[in-house]
Amino acid sequence: MFRIGIGNDTHRLVAGRPLILGGVLIESDRGADGHSDADALSHALADAILGALCEGDLGVHFPDSDSQWKDADSLQLLARVCWLARERGYQVVNADATVMLERPKLRDYIAAMRETLAKTLQVDTGCISVKAKTGEGLDAVGRGEAVTVQAVVLLEQS
Repeated sequence: MFRIGIGNDTHRLVAGRPLILGGVLIESDRGADGHSDADALSHALADAILGALCEGDLGVHFPDSDSQWKDADSLQLLARVCWLARERGYQVVNADATVMLERPKLRDYIAAMRETLAKTLQVDTGCISVKAKTGEGLDAVGRGEAVTVQAVVLLEQS
């Protein structure tokens, strides 16, 4: 049996915060604002897995009202969601994500993101796709005010 989940996450970009995507520190003068480390890529993937499991979203499992998740490493949150999937009898088959960010350009970071996410999701790197797009100057992404990620994940019953 297979299940598909879709995830989406957006964070405002602000000065004084690191920009972390897929567990990789991106060289940037602004980073994503959030309760945890605000890794929008890891958050979107976690939401996709939770959606496939019909287990709510990231905020249900790691609420921003709970101080234990303040500045949390989002790869650890993603790993916990993967553990939940395995507990429910599912494993990740593959994942595809699109990161929408006006700047900086992400081409040089994509391979590291794929490797880091593959380790966390316990799949081969060839099962993880990460693409980067700009907002072409439109909306909050295009104006350089935000990062948005869309992700889809396929789970298989183990």
